[in-house]
Amino acid sequence: MTEGIAPALRPFEAIGRRTLEIVEALGRFGAFFGVAVALAFTPPFRLRAFVSRIHYIGFNSLLIILLTGTFTGMVLGLQIYFTLSRFGSEAYLGPAVALSIIRELGPVLSALMVTGRAGSALTAEIGIMRITEQIDALTVMALNPMRYLVVPSLLAGLVTFPMMTALFDTVGIFGGYLVGVQLLGLSEGTYFGEMKTFVDMSDIMTGFWKSLSFGVIVTWVATYKGFHVGHGAEGVARATTQSVVLASVLILVWDYFMGSVLP
Repeated sequence: MTEGIAPALRPFEAIGRRTLEIVEALGRFGAFFGVAVALAFTPPFRLRAFVSRIHYIGFNSLLIILLTGTFTGMVLGLQIYFTLSRFGSEAYLGPAVALSIIRELGPVLSALMVTGRAGSALTAEIGIMRITEQIDALTVMALNPMRYLVVPSLLAGLVTFPMMTALFDTVGIFGGYLVGVQLLGLSEGTYFGEMKTFVDMSDIMTGFWKSLSFGVIVTWVATYKGFHVGHGAEGVARATTQSVVLASVLILVWDYFMGSVLP
């Protein structure tokens, strides 16, 4: 009787084992973040490493942010204008472009671009340090690798992501202006005047809080995957891919959650 029941229970055993593995991985993921946050509030503060990470994450991503933001605004301006023209509402092109970029597209697209540009590089850099035993060397020298590698990256993400989002919003709105005003002939006063009427501080703060949380998510995932990389070049490549995919999915999921909670 027992021999007949055991094979039938094997699928449930596999499901249970997989569930425990996922819970354990989530526990390590959360504990990693908790240690990093605790170290961020305890001295000493590594100012040089913090500034270096701002340059690494923010400055090196400027070009891709400028290009993506400009052409996103241009595409939005073109498509929204043709849509509004069907209803005789071309005057609302400015607020439509601004609200779309400030509330949603700016924070999300800038975070995705920085994830592909800087998040993957951050994971690969820490992963290479792991497999070449540089992180172990820091531990042997009684230096906390979390304080030197993770905390500056998390803090730099909090600073750079809102700045990248603000830059994306600015060039995106300007891209919509180029198409709507310069190309399609909409009045400049109408474009910016209606934008001033319909866009308020709550919309700007929604984009700000989103970008702030995305900065934490991307650097958290990138540093965690780098710290827990597999063996050899294949392990670094796998960790880098997993980092970009996981961070991108979390950005989209968290964007929906915040969009449903924030006004």
